[in-house]
Amino acid sequence: MTLLTWRRTVSIAVAATITAIQPAVAQQQPGQVQQRPSGNTCAALPTHQELTRILSDVVSPGDPEANGGLGNPMWAVTVDRGGKICVVTRSGQSVDEQWLGSRAIAASKAYTANAFSLEGFALSTANLYWPTQPENSLYGSSNANPIDVSALYDGEASSWGTPDDPLVGQRIGGTIAFGGGLALYSEDGSIVGALGVSGDESCTDHVIAWRMRHGLNLDNIPDGVAEGGTDNIIHDLTTDPASGQEKSSSGYGHPKCSPRAEVIAEGFSETAPVGPEQ
Repeated sequence: MTLLTWRRTVSIAVAATITAIQPAVAQQQPGQVQQRPSGNTCAALPTHQELTRILSDVVSPGDPEANGGLGNPMWAVTVDRGGKICVVTRSGQSVDEQWLGSRAIAASKAYTANAFSLEGFALSTANLYWPTQPENSLYGSSNANPIDVSALYDGEASSWGTPDDPLVGQRIGGTIAFGGGLALYSEDGSIVGALGVSGDESCTDHVIAWRMRHGLNLDNIPDGVAEGGTDNIIHDLTTDPASGQEKSSSGYGHPKCSPRAEVIAEGFSETAPVGPEQ
């Protein structure tokens, strides 16, 4: 047998071996293939029109009593379970009626709430505030999943918040550990993505996100760290008079913002309870 003939024989044998192995490998890993998101994974989430409508219904620009805080116009962003942005919208008519920097924050809040919530347990971005502080269990995670800055400033600013926002379809990441991001759960309790809201004080962002999620009937969460097994904001930070150190009795506390936002959030068990609509 010549060297050329030997090489051809080996090549044919290797090719035949690979062909025989590939089906077996595929059969050994069916779960991995099935778990990958496929198709239109935004279909379970509100459309741009629906999200804009509910945002406009909840936000009352210029009225701090409605949701607490400053009464600002707002940004809202949804992501699917894979973290891909589905909708970017705003409550103001023009792009600069909202804080321009809050578009990125809303997107990162949605990404964070989705990334740190599970099928059986929800964590809001408000719940992540205390754990991410120095010497706590998730310290340093705020630097995880760095945001893709290049995607944020693509396209004309006039398109931001419209159905043609260039962020749609992107996965930009980012980790935000203060109020305004909530995981979204369908009527059967399946996690389908998350909502991020920004444009005001963080407690007000949480209030608006909560009311939006409730209005969309996507608040069917299975469990959480707050009272009643929810992912509501927890205002339990105190300062030890002896040491001057801040503490959270629950381990998931968040700073207080406006008194009005605090009162609204504390009443959610009555005014906007989680779970399927009755």
